[in-house]
Amino acid sequence: MNYTSRDYLRDDDEKTASVAGQRSVALSNKLSGVLSVSYADSEIRDALHLLDLKNVQNTPDLRRSIRSDLQKDVIDCNSSIVREFGQVAEQLKSVGSIISSLNACCEDVQRQVAAARQENLPVLDEASALLKEKDDVEKKKQLLIAFNKHFVLPEEDLMVLTATTQAIDAHFFAVLERTKQIHADCQILLGSENQRLGLELMEQTSRQLNSGYQKLHRWIQKEFKALDLENPQINAFIRRSLRTLAERPALFENCLESFSEARRHVLTDGFYNALTGSSANNDPTMKPIEFHAHDALRYTGDILAWAHSATVSERESLQSLFISEGDEMAKGIRAGRQSEPWSAIDGESFDGRKALDGLVNGNMTGVARALRQRIEQAVQSQDDSVTVYKIANLISFYRVTLTKLLGPDSSIMEALSALEDVAMCQFKALQSDQTATVQAEFTQAPSDLSVPDILEEALTQVKALMKSYESSLTPVDSRENDFKPILSQTLNPVLDSCDSLAKDLGTPAIDIFLLNCYDSARSTLQPFDFTQWLVGQIDQVVASSTSNLIDYQHAFFLHVSGLHSLLTALTPLTSSDEDLLQMPHLAPFQPAALMAASQTLDEFLPSALIDALENLKRLNDTKLAGDVTSEAADRFCADFEFVETRLAAVDETVAAQEERGGSDDDDHEDDGEENRRGTNSVKVQRDEENDKVPLRSFYPRTSGDIRVLLS
Repeated sequence: MNYTSRDYLRDDDEKTASVAGQRSVALSNKLSGVLSVSYADSEIRDALHLLDLKNVQNTPDLRRSIRSDLQKDVIDCNSSIVREFGQVAEQLKSVGSIISSLNACCEDVQRQVAAARQENLPVLDEASALLKEKDDVEKKKQLLIAFNKHFVLPEEDLMVLTATTQAIDAHFFAVLERTKQIHADCQILLGSENQRLGLELMEQTSRQLNSGYQKLHRWIQKEFKALDLENPQINAFIRRSLRTLAERPALFENCLESFSEARRHVLTDGFYNALTGSSANNDPTMKPIEFHAHDALRYTGDILAWAHSATVSERESLQSLFISEGDEMAKGIRAGRQSEPWSAIDGESFDGRKALDGLVNGNMTGVARALRQRIEQAVQSQDDSVTVYKIANLISFYRVTLTKLLGPDSSIMEALSALEDVAMCQFKALQSDQTATVQAEFTQAPSDLSVPDILEEALTQVKALMKSYESSLTPVDSRENDFKPILSQTLNPVLDSCDSLAKDLGTPAIDIFLLNCYDSARSTLQPFDFTQWLVGQIDQVVASSTSNLIDYQHAFFLHVSGLHSLLTALTPLTSSDEDLLQMPHLAPFQPAALMAASQTLDEFLPSALIDALENLKRLNDTKLAGDVTSEAADRFCADFEFVETRLAAVDETVAAQEERGGSDDDDHEDDGEENRRGTNSVKVQRDEENDKVPLRSFYPRTSGDIRVLLS
């Protein structure tokens, strides 16, 4: 095939274009690869870092040879590493030979140690056994020390607990508490197989505790002999000793009996010293109680006040001595009764407050006997019933007050109750004698119908009794019933005597006298709420007598005014026409009689009220007299209005009858014969009484006039 130069040129151009295309593709790929590489890649950073370390200059020659240089560097590094590992291998060979020699030496030593162990094995076993025995002995020693420390008292503590020469102090109570704890812990030992140790220790501690309590008991009795309860600073160890001794009820009761007997003598001596004034300090400002023996009320009050003060002081002192905030005394006694069940009563539990009341009661027994004797003598020597009653109320006041402190079953309560009964018996006897004397002397009412002197004296006496009773501590709901016998013995007999005397009086003196007496009694009883039952009875008597006086004044008005005859004549008549027509024929309604009655009324009216009040001038209550007269006047006005109305009705009926007289013959021809006769008779009578005037013209006063004049 023949090619021309043009063809060769065209082929060269094509080849050149092909090569150029390939180069552009390769360059494009390299650029894409470079651009796609992340410069955050650690390998790229390391490569760039190595280039920086070589201080490579960016020249064309270096860029062409950099690959070969880097490969050479890698080969050099690898060869140096191989040389170094060869040296390490030589050293490892020498180490292996050394280890082999060491293993041989260790095996030789191990054979020698095994041989030595076989020779020393018996000695080691013996040593181990000795060490174990030593540990056991050491543990037993520690256990024995701990046991002795807990269950055995040291000799010095034992001396403090039992020796009488040692004082009672805090150390004693600490040792006693420890001994009680040891005795309680011995019960644990009784639970073991061998109980001998526990029994021996319990017996030993029981003896030690008994010795300690005996020592404490003797010390308390000694302290009680010199104890001053009035001293606020009572030895604190006494309180603690009592609370501790309470765990032995027998010793505690014995101690309380001795203490109560001593206090009984002290309080009795104090009472007699207060009576006679022979106190130890000889205070001149304090007068003996017997200085006022002539005044029984003050004498009794001073004795009871001293007894109350002594009881309160004794209770407060014993409360601070025997009663604690934690109720330790009761706990101790309960513990003692559990340890000594034979000393407790079945079903009875200890009450600290009740025991305190019993102790105070025992201490006050001597005072109660002496107090009862002195006050009983003072009461029986009195002849004034009011004073005796005041003494009875005073005793009742202290009885109620002391009951709150000691209860109702104490000896001093029994003494006060008996004294109150004695005082009331004396009061009743004196009052009976006084009532008999009054009834014998009171034979007639006063001439002026005033309140009798004996009633005034009785009311004064009753007022004093009521004031005394009002200050007592008697419950409100039972006051009326309690005071009712007193009124029945003091006031009722006098009022009954007044009723008997009033029966001999005439009217209205009987009612005036009763009103004066009962109104005075009512005014005396009214302020007291526990006498309202008698006030109610008196109100009934007053109301009855007041009604009688109203009737009397009403009758006085009727008779003196002349209205009584008219009213008496009208009483049987009714308001029918027939009865009204009969009135003019009655004697009281004749013209002369009516004019006389009118004249009498005119003369009566000006001084009617004065005359009526004169009837009641002996009535002490002027207001009641005015009210009675006013009520009677109202009744009189009502009666007068009734008469006035009937007179007006008669006049109207007669006038109407006269007007109907002429027409009855014409319009009623068929009327019965009796009607014609009646009409004719009336006409005849009217004809006979020519020009007769109405009844009201003879009796012209009106009810309005009467009310004005009697108002």
